[in-house]
Amino acid sequence: MTDGPAVAPAIVSVPIPAEPATAVPSADLDETAAGRPRQIWANLGNPFAVGLTLTLGGLVAIALGVAFMNLSTIVMYIGLGLFVALALNPAVNMLGRRGMSRPLSIVLIYGLFAIIVGLGMWFIVPRLFNDLSTFVSSIPTLITNFEASDTYAWIESTFGDQVSAMLDQVETFFTNPANLAAIAGGALKVGVGIATAISGGIIVIVLSLYFLASLPAMKESFTQFAPARSRGTARSMINEITDSIGGYLVGMVILASCNAVVAFLLHLVLQLPHPGLMAFAAFCITLIPLIGSVCYWIFATVIALFTNPVAALIFAIAYLIYMQLEAYVLTPRVMNKAVSVPGALVVIGAMVGGTLMGLLGALVAIPITASILLIIKRVFIPKQDAKV
Repeated sequence: MTDGPAVAPAIVSVPIPAEPATAVPSADLDETAAGRPRQIWANLGNPFAVGLTLTLGGLVAIALGVAFMNLSTIVMYIGLGLFVALALNPAVNMLGRRGMSRPLSIVLIYGLFAIIVGLGMWFIVPRLFNDLSTFVSSIPTLITNFEASDTYAWIESTFGDQVSAMLDQVETFFTNPANLAAIAGGALKVGVGIATAISGGIIVIVLSLYFLASLPAMKESFTQFAPARSRGTARSMINEITDSIGGYLVGMVILASCNAVVAFLLHLVLQLPHPGLMAFAAFCITLIPLIGSVCYWIFATVIALFTNPVAALIFAIAYLIYMQLEAYVLTPRVMNKAVSVPGALVVIGAMVGGTLMGLLGALVAIPITASILLIIKRVFIPKQDAKV
């Protein structure tokens, strides 16, 4: 029998049915997820370690809060310097678009800024102190003249003798040198306050110079915190936020300056006292968002009422007309680059900022609120819309 070629045995692959996956009920998953924190706490196994960890965490939080409170002045200087840089950045960008380099633009802007501040300190500040001193010393005379007017007679006949008693108390208060010293806090405290304000102003100017010079690098650094796929959106959003904040701050200063000019001219035309002091008050008060113009209108009308009731009435009507002009003509043109904020949020932001940081807080609260709204609209709401 002849042996033939060897034949390899055929291999037959038989598919093995896979075991069906056992579905875990959602309730079991919930119990497992809910049980993890309990397992973590159980794994500690030492109540002393748990208590020590919680106590140390609380102490660290308290220490950070105390440190922030102690550094609040420095934080305020940093924030104010950053906002000054953002306010000057549009002017630097405008010069850059005309072919001027950024360092040369910064030098030119700060040179003009230093000249304006120096002229103001040299000419305006001494006059303001003189007007303030004259105004305080003339309060008793203003009250006496007001009591001799027909307007006071009508007010007294309408509201009774309590008006006379109130005016007598005001006159007694301002004629007492001890009360004036208490208001000023003493000569030493006033001198320390002036020195602190000057040193703080120098610090803010230096910080704003550094912030303005490094602003493009700072924006690019913040952009790198976003994922690579989202950096284009983050870059455009950061540019929009900085431009809107700068436009808002510049717009507020322009509107406050317009209020100061109008107040100065009205006091000159109506021959009301202390036009320079009242113009400075108008600039400071109208920096307060939304309600600043109304507050100054009431304040200046009441002050003018003690001098000349007819002139006070004319001033109230003329300034009210200007307020309408500002609201419907000037503000839309000046604030066209700022992010719009609902009126309710403007009031809430101004109150919160004013409570925390005074006038500065009320001024910067609105652009911060606008930035938060922009982030919510550009980041949070699209993510929510993408969810089904």
